[in-house]
Amino acid sequence: MSVFTLEAGLALLGLVLLMIEAFKPDISRTTLGMTAIAGTALALVLLPFCGMTLPGFMQPWHQLDTLAFFYKGFALVITLLVLWLTLVCSPYLTRFTLDGKLAEMFSLPLIVCAGMMWMASARDLVTVFVALELVTVSFYVLVAFARKSAFSLEAGVKYLILGALSTGVLVYGIAWVYGATGSMSFDAIAKALANPATSKTAALFGAAMILAGLGFKVAAAPFHMWVPDVYQGAPTPVTAFLSVGSKAAGFIVLTRTLDAFLSDGSIIATEVQTLLLVTGALTVLLGSLPAMFQTSVKRLLAYSSISHAGYLILALACRESARFDLSSGGIVAFYLATYLPMTVLGFLGLGLMRANGLGEDIKDFTGLAKRNPLLALLMTISFASLAGLPLTAGFIGKLFVFLGLADHGYWGALTCAVIAAAAGFYYYFKTILAMYTTEGADTPALTFSAATKAVAGVLAVIIIVLGVYPKPLQKVLAPAPAAVATK
Repeated sequence: MSVFTLEAGLALLGLVLLMIEAFKPDISRTTLGMTAIAGTALALVLLPFCGMTLPGFMQPWHQLDTLAFFYKGFALVITLLVLWLTLVCSPYLTRFTLDGKLAEMFSLPLIVCAGMMWMASARDLVTVFVALELVTVSFYVLVAFARKSAFSLEAGVKYLILGALSTGVLVYGIAWVYGATGSMSFDAIAKALANPATSKTAALFGAAMILAGLGFKVAAAPFHMWVPDVYQGAPTPVTAFLSVGSKAAGFIVLTRTLDAFLSDGSIIATEVQTLLLVTGALTVLLGSLPAMFQTSVKRLLAYSSISHAGYLILALACRESARFDLSSGGIVAFYLATYLPMTVLGFLGLGLMRANGLGEDIKDFTGLAKRNPLLALLMTISFASLAGLPLTAGFIGKLFVFLGLADHGYWGALTCAVIAAAAGFYYYFKTILAMYTTEGADTPALTFSAATKAVAGVLAVIIIVLGVYPKPLQKVLAPAPAAVATK
């Protein structure tokens, strides 16, 4: 079976669910949600059995390697979790829709997933752009889905305007790179940039425009200011999808693009690497320092997402790092794999609180350990890992980045990363402390289903296991001796 069959099948399933709801409006949201979950789970089960083959018409534009398969699996896992989170949050989400329906919340994530899977194996800028826009346009609808909420509509408008602007910048950069190198294929661009006859000014300007356009997608400074408002206004499952899925999609594209820009002999390698270091250092600071003053946990997680994007950019700047048998792209993939369970677990806790009639401010977490000790424990694990506490997955991811910076002597960037990590301990443990105060003992207990407890428990176990024994994931992401797309 070709992996393209799974991708096309997911997109088709998303369209079918939309049509079913349009012609049969009385269908229950549980039926739609479970159908979407079943389809995604089936694709995830079948993915390991897909060979390294592509249909003939796909071979010039797609490649299959270790990173491609990892990100395809990553897209399926986060989509599966977001669909489940949507079902968990559906009791309060329906209050903010015009007709009480959630069909788009179950169908559009499938289309987004297909777009992210296509991005993972793209081998030229045209394929990247088409898949990226499929993802972005779907997110425009998802962010503004809660139409009765002024915050959601505001978030949707901001995301649409800034997203359109970033798309224009990205296309402008692609045009300049094409003019300078004569190709849109990553391999051909790398060869052209190794040729001294290539115009360095034109190539560097085009590369800067592409990185600026992708910087918006991954929430890198100074293109990050949309994140707090959009994350706060969007429905909680969409915020989780943006924080993890959209970020992963942006970083696989960024990894492929930088492989071309920073290839051996590239005439723009020094300038691009310097730009990455400055951008990464600025991003971790502008993400972590404002988070210290947030009273909304959702906005706090938004600024935290910016900071984590900075760590990932710094990892990409350490191109020659061979520590831990991982390339810079492998370290980014490892970091994202650890980022997924702890972020989704945090947003799952937020969704459960909203479903029980609570808000998203830190004061709403006061005394949570008295109201539901299990939920408080799970969110403690999530936030402690996001902060980078040892023996959690978040610590290992940050450790890889810090050691990579130290190996290359990037002391300025390392200093900024350490400051950001210290700030993270402050604002995350401030929330944890609120959960374990003695207040709230007389308030009603919080409840959630056994299935939700099981999902949350699995995420918590993954966080601990990866923090104690990350070797299996390292082996999965280790570069193959010769990873090429087979015909």
